[in-house]
Amino acid sequence: MASINDNYLKLKAGYLFPEIARRVNAFTSANPNAQVIKLGIGDVTEPLPLACRQAMAKAIDDMGDRQTFKGYGPEQGYAWLREKIAQHDFQARGCEVSAEEIFISDGSKCDTGNILDIFGKNNTIAVTDPVYPVYVDTNVMAGHTGDANEKGEYGGLVYLPISAENEFTAAIPSQKVDLIYLCFPNNPTGATATKAYLKEWVDYALAHGSIIFFDAAYEAFITDPTLPHSIYEIEGARNCAIEFRSFSKNAGFTGTRCAFTVVPKTLTAKAADGSDVELWKLWNRRQSTKFNGVSYIIQRGAEAVYSPKGQAQVQELIAFYLENARIIREKLAAAGLMVYGGVNAPYVWVKTPDGLSSWDFFDKLLHTVNVVGTPGSGFGAAGEGYFRISAFNSRENVEEAMERITSTLKLG
Repeated sequence: MASINDNYLKLKAGYLFPEIARRVNAFTSANPNAQVIKLGIGDVTEPLPLACRQAMAKAIDDMGDRQTFKGYGPEQGYAWLREKIAQHDFQARGCEVSAEEIFISDGSKCDTGNILDIFGKNNTIAVTDPVYPVYVDTNVMAGHTGDANEKGEYGGLVYLPISAENEFTAAIPSQKVDLIYLCFPNNPTGATATKAYLKEWVDYALAHGSIIFFDAAYEAFITDPTLPHSIYEIEGARNCAIEFRSFSKNAGFTGTRCAFTVVPKTLTAKAADGSDVELWKLWNRRQSTKFNGVSYIIQRGAEAVYSPKGQAQVQELIAFYLENARIIREKLAAAGLMVYGGVNAPYVWVKTPDGLSSWDFFDKLLHTVNVVGTPGSGFGAAGEGYFRISAFNSRENVEEAMERITSTLKLG
């Protein structure tokens, strides 16, 4: 009889966001007239930039003409998109990243999980707590962990607690770890990292032969000019870091799917025989074998992000969501809640009131004011007692949701 990958049986009952959807669906089925406002998952709501839509429309026309039709494209992405990314996102900031080191994909969520394909099973892995659940769950699926304890913490992972006390930036571990997941601006807390802080991590990784997985999916929301947008702004990072980026949140590509991963050619890790192996070659082989590339139409839309009109339209989108974040942050703070993030990030991290657990606060908001957020405990044990609210929604919905929540808090 066929056997399964038993590692899947170690996963907690359900991935966080499907569990939220299950509870919301149960509530709306029982209350069909309820006007539910969803500020939970980080899904955008505003239309794609016009420049991107026009580029995609032209690309569709290209597909209707034998002279311009495109079949299979390069698994790594078209050169014209990779070159634009290298120039605008990295070289313009003084980062030494070439177009050849950029791999176009259909999402950073996929890449942060798939990257494990090129690493061995004996690595010690560090994650912050709370953390984006995909980092943990994909390691569980790959067999890199033991079972979960009563707190939901998996054996074999090194958890780095982040809280208000350490400004949601984890301390450098005292022990040696091999793979390190860092996300800035942070999901879920909205915290940011200074160059000095990232330099500590780069120095640690270089000293211990570690690899940093740097998730910069929200870098476009950084407005503070002193904060780095890429880990490659830090000297030495090319020798210890892989960076993940996405068009989902800055240009609204959640429904069209386009992202990219940067693997420097200078980056190496050890083979079983002790030799150094270039990770670029392994990732290139992995993508060439398991991935057929992103649609030509979508890549043309992503290329338009870097046009003058595209840049202006993307900045309008970012400013719109950051204004939503400001409204959420200020309204909840004025109502007496402790709030964090929401300045250089689209997420506001809230301390639950009255000692409520994360899921109890979720249920209270859903059932009393019909507003959906994300329980902090779903991001890890250290997220208990916190709650994430997303700025990705219409202005009308954000303002209405804040009115409902703050009115309820005032009523006690």
